[in-house]
Amino acid sequence: MSHHQRAVASAVALNMAIPIVEGISGQMSGSLSLLMDAAHNLSDEMALVAIWLAFMVTRGPSRALLRIANLLNSGGLILLAAILLWQSFGRVIHPVPVASVVPIVIGLASAAANWGIARLLLEPSQHNAAVRLAYIHNLGDVWVSLAPVVAGVLVALTGQATFDPIVAGAVALWLIATTGYEVLRSGDELIWPGRIVCCHTETVAPTSN
Repeated sequence: MSHHQRAVASAVALNMAIPIVEGISGQMSGSLSLLMDAAHNLSDEMALVAIWLAFMVTRGPSRALLRIANLLNSGGLILLAAILLWQSFGRVIHPVPVASVVPIVIGLASAAANWGIARLLLEPSQHNAAVRLAYIHNLGDVWVSLAPVVAGVLVALTGQATFDPIVAGAVALWLIATTGYEVLRSGDELIWPGRIVCCHTETVAPTSN
C-alpha cells in the first residue's frame, strides 16, 4: 500500500511539470499541438492527484475519490480533446505562425517525462483499475507527446503552419476514440469501483442455499 502510494505521489510530481511547460511553450510559440498535449496531461494530472488522495485514506482508496479520478481521466479528457479539435479546424482555415523548434524540443522532453511516469505507475496499475487507466494513458502519452515533434518538423521543412493544427486535430480524434473505448470496455469497474478495497479486488464469500 505505502509503496503504491509513493509511486503515485512521484508520478503526480513529475506529471505536474508537463502541462505547465507545454502550456506556456505552446502559447508563446503558437503551437496548438503543444496546447493539445498540455490539456491532455492536465487531465491526467487532475486524475493522478485524485488517485493519490484516495490512497491517502487510512482504510484504502476512497470509492468516491476513485470515481472522481476515473471521470476526470476519461470524460474530462474527451471534453478537452473535443474543444481543441474544434480549435484546430479554425486554425486550418486561419493559420497562426508557429515557432517550429519549440514543439520539437518540448515534445521530446514531454515524451521522456511521460515514459518515466508510466514506469512509476506500472506496478500499482496491476492492482487498481483507476491507476491502470492512468498508466495506459501515460504509456500512450509517450507517443502522443511526439506529435508536436512531428508537427514542428513538418512546419520547419515546409514552412506551412497548417501542419500544426492538422496534427493537433489528429491527436484529438485519437484521444477521443481510445479513451471512449477504454471506458466502454471496463466502465462498470472504472466508474463504479464499489468492489475495490485497498489495492486488490474484494472477495465475496459464497452464500449457502
